[in-house]
Amino acid sequence: MKLRKEKTKNILKGSINAALLAVEVYNKPRTTFRSQAYIVLMIIAWTRLFHAYFNETIGDKYYYKSENGRYEIIDEDDKERKAWDLSFCLDKFGSISESISLSESVKANLKFFIKLRNKIEHRYVTEKEVDVLIFGECQSLLYNYENFLIKIFGEENALNESLVFSLQFSHMRLDEQRQANKSILSAEAQEIQSYIENYRSSLGEDVANSQEFSIKLLQIPKISNTNRNDIAIEFVRWDELDSEDREMYQKIVTIIKDKQIVVEAINVGKLRTKEVLKKVNDNNLHNFNQYDHMCLYTIFSVRPRAKDPDPKKTNVKFCHYDEVHKDYVYQDNWVDFIVKLFEVHHLTKEKIRQAYKADEEWDINQYS
Repeated sequence: MKLRKEKTKNILKGSINAALLAVEVYNKPRTTFRSQAYIVLMIIAWTRLFHAYFNETIGDKYYYKSENGRYEIIDEDDKERKAWDLSFCLDKFGSISESISLSESVKANLKFFIKLRNKIEHRYVTEKEVDVLIFGECQSLLYNYENFLIKIFGEENALNESLVFSLQFSHMRLDEQRQANKSILSAEAQEIQSYIENYRSSLGEDVANSQEFSIKLLQIPKISNTNRNDIAIEFVRWDELDSEDREMYQKIVTIIKDKQIVVEAINVGKLRTKEVLKKVNDNNLHNFNQYDHMCLYTIFSVRPRAKDPDPKKTNVKFCHYDEVHKDYVYQDNWVDFIVKLFEVHHLTKEKIRQAYKADEEWDINQYS
């Protein structure tokens, strides 16, 4: 649709800005009001998107009227009219639009959040209690918004060039984190959880399983890079897979497990820290001390920091944790690696110390 009216452009701009802000708030690591803020902003984004469409198609008529035919006023001082809310927009769209329609799954997703928004506005829910419960629906709300935006106003208004996937802090999940997600919810959150479960169970199978209602993501790191130019994330649409592929993806769930390999240090560890230092200095690298060693194993993630709750998270090619003695032992090739850093890559102790102080993380494969 080619925009002819300046007011439509302004409304559409406000809609897109609300959606972008919703994603920005949701993806901020320290956000404690994540889902609640995201839902409110996305409701605004969807509402303004409908208003932009109505303004372009039927004109400035998307306002409530009283029984006497006059527009309802929300502010007597400036005679501001009361615009249709999202629920009313959703009902009206079907009768106004002839060429574009919304699927039942998209409608179900919107109605889910309209009711949920009303609930969270009047309840106190502690941080993250809601986030885990509705991640799939939140993702669908955003995807549906962009798809609808493109259908109405074209590719030039798409958000995909403005958005990226949120970075994750770790691909490992500790038992404590899993337990936190299953912790007892507050009374307020239990009521919201009950609403979520009841709403989902009220849907038909086709709607409930649709990606347009709720997207379920299975994050699996690639074992190897098949092509150096491959994109980092590939999105597979479940509803576009054939039955054979779907069966394969279902089996993946039973394959993925967190696994720790504990090897007795007496069999694999060869060198303690003082022995590493001696061997390094024997290679004409005098004054390589324990602090320099700490800087190296930290920036290359060869072993965890002292206060890390899991001391076994080592790079087993170079280092192992000795459970009996509660310390670390190193391989001979760790000494070779350190010597190579100075002799081949011409790194200096000053540069390594600066990297440590700046809390940098270096890719060990680039120096191996």
